[in-house]
Amino acid sequence: MLRPALASLLLSLPQVALAETPRVVTDIAPIHSLVAQVMGDLGTPELLVTANASPHSFSLRPSQAGALEQAQAVFWVGDGLTPWLEPLLDRLAPNAKNIEFLHRPETETLAFRTDVAFEADGHDHGDHDGHDAHSDVDPHAWLDPDNAAAWLAIIASELSVLDPENADKYAANAQRAEADLHASTVEIERILAPTKGKTFIVFHDAFHYFEARFDVEASAAISLGDATAPGPARVEHIQKLVREKGVSCAFSEPQFSEGLVATVLEGTDARVAVLDPLGSTLPIGQSLYTAMLLGMAEAIAGC
Repeated sequence: MLRPALASLLLSLPQVALAETPRVVTDIAPIHSLVAQVMGDLGTPELLVTANASPHSFSLRPSQAGALEQAQAVFWVGDGLTPWLEPLLDRLAPNAKNIEFLHRPETETLAFRTDVAFEADGHDHGDHDGHDAHSDVDPHAWLDPDNAAAWLAIIASELSVLDPENADKYAANAQRAEADLHASTVEIERILAPTKGKTFIVFHDAFHYFEARFDVEASAAISLGDATAPGPARVEHIQKLVREKGVSCAFSEPQFSEGLVATVLEGTDARVAVLDPLGSTLPIGQSLYTAMLLGMAEAIAGC
């Protein structure tokens, strides 16, 4: 009778360990990738905004609402990117740890660019307390790998509070992920070196953090907002800028029509390519974040 009881006990141990792993929810695929790297083989975070969906307007499936209700921690960029999420957190996950990266003091932020033609902007290290102070902050901060490196440490720290027995594993995973990120950053700098001084435009102002980090600033954005079609006056302005600055390339995004970009470039020698700031065409998981950044660098260099 002793052996079956012992065998039953041993079989139950992995299930107990799995049950103690923190239940984690993330907003977009790049954040999911960072959290997945820190969690390693201890667990898998839940992703809310799936491929090709807009993070700005998204409806949860019932299973995702259930995941929020069970969550012990929610890692997300901020209300500037997913304004619908904060009310859901208050209602469905009031007791979960709420880690909003954009308002953390470790995060380097940039302001939105509002002119038709962009000018080089400095980084904002201002007060990160409260939402009102961030109404003009560009939320696409995950596209700066220096921010991602800071977030890896935050993720490891927050998970260690929830699961202190695995704190060493979370720390080791975060250090490994940061080393991989540094290697990828060096490779991106090599890929982009020949593009310095080239002019390009983007569909909307989603890439400021990537541009500033790697010194490949865009000249303008066709649209002022993620879901806002430019008016005739703005299109005319952009067309004039393309001709005057000798723009060599314009970038659309997977969820937006390339036709509008082609219209803006009509009569010029500029080419059209695609930049994917959400990694929407990549497999979800640990490798997505660095693959997304490398893909963006290769798209810019190739165009």
